[in-house]
Amino acid sequence: MAGKSDPTRILILGGGYVGMYTALQLQKKLGRREASVTVVDPQPHMTYQPFLPEAAAGNVEPRHVVAPLRRVLKRCHVVTAAVTEINHDQKVVTVDNPQTGSEQIAYDVLVVALGSVSRLLPIPGLAEEGIGLKTVGEATYLRNHVLGKMDAAANTDDEELRKRLLTFTFVGGGFAGVEALAELEDMARFATRYYDNIKADDMSWVLVEAAGRVMPEVSEKMGVYVVNALEERGIKVYLNTFLKSVEGGHAVLSDGTEFDTDTLVWNAGVKANPVLKNSDLPLDERGRVKASAHLQVEGLPGVWAAGDCAAVPDLSKTDENPGATCAPSAQHAVRQANQLAKNVLSSLRGKKTSEYRHAYAGSVAGMGLYKGVADVYGFKAKGFVAWFMHRSYHVSRMPTFNRKLRIIIDWTLAFLFKREVVSMGQIENPRAAFERAAES
Repeated sequence: MAGKSDPTRILILGGGYVGMYTALQLQKKLGRREASVTVVDPQPHMTYQPFLPEAAAGNVEPRHVVAPLRRVLKRCHVVTAAVTEINHDQKVVTVDNPQTGSEQIAYDVLVVALGSVSRLLPIPGLAEEGIGLKTVGEATYLRNHVLGKMDAAANTDDEELRKRLLTFTFVGGGFAGVEALAELEDMARFATRYYDNIKADDMSWVLVEAAGRVMPEVSEKMGVYVVNALEERGIKVYLNTFLKSVEGGHAVLSDGTEFDTDTLVWNAGVKANPVLKNSDLPLDERGRVKASAHLQVEGLPGVWAAGDCAAVPDLSKTDENPGATCAPSAQHAVRQANQLAKNVLSSLRGKKTSEYRHAYAGSVAGMGLYKGVADVYGFKAKGFVAWFMHRSYHVSRMPTFNRKLRIIIDWTLAFLFKREVVSMGQIENPRAAFERAAES
């Protein structure tokens, strides 16, 4: 424990939306002798996930959709390591770094902001064939993967192989799934102008959604518009359908449809970070930390939680659904971080904390260049207007002026000189050429 004259040790687990924004507010308002702030995350940066589809499609540089933690959090101590265990009884967290090994970090105040991971289902072949889109590494890989498959298809006369290579399957019709599909299809369609033997009609783009509609965050009418817009682009949309298996790249859907595909992008939901199971914190049935509307962990003073890993009451819905909790969205995470930082400060200074209350403002989504949908405070838009709203909102949410400016410059250069559509798949195995040289 810190002595009476020592700064309070605040430990923040996770450097995503909640972790980074909370630390950013704390470093601005805490006195140097009042408290020290340590942030732990496996990556040395925060990823702004709404821009991952654009990074995958080549509209923005992947490095520009991440905010370096050490550069942003200059007054915080950043530890690049993965949390493996939380022992609040001893007020110690165990972390592991592949380079330096395991160590323990003690704390006085704990902020749990570990976020979420992809929620995989026990579908045969999914773990072996699937690709996610939650990290900048996955976005870069997916872009190289799609362009690599187009390169391979251009170099073969085997029609069955070409069909398989040019079949791109996306599972999950939420915002992440639809945006990823739409942006990559738009990129691939643009890229066909540089292939003399691949046309847009040669490619098959498939969206599989278990529910009866896509994008449940927008109105049902807007959801219908999205499906129609995708189908007008030649994209096959399967609603009320789920993936049964994808072993060996052979996809089988619940309606009996079967086809071969070399690309399966999985965006069918998220779950709380599973490391929470290695803790003595109270969890709900979905593995999330139980928190109050004040963002304080139930029954544990000095422990706070927010974001995708926390079950925070949604006070805007208590009238119709008393047990409602906040959805795992960037909108909630950013706003919870702001309230969380205020509550931690108030708690340290012996003041009252406030409840987190935020009514859902609406949603914006991009569907490729100059295409989008928006449903904000009852105002509905589509096409160019919605696309402009999407870009404007998200660039405003991107942390630091530096990153905002870099993204705007990327967009400007892409407008003036067209987007880059070259595969750099060699970065997936950078030592391959060196190993071949060693064998020769």
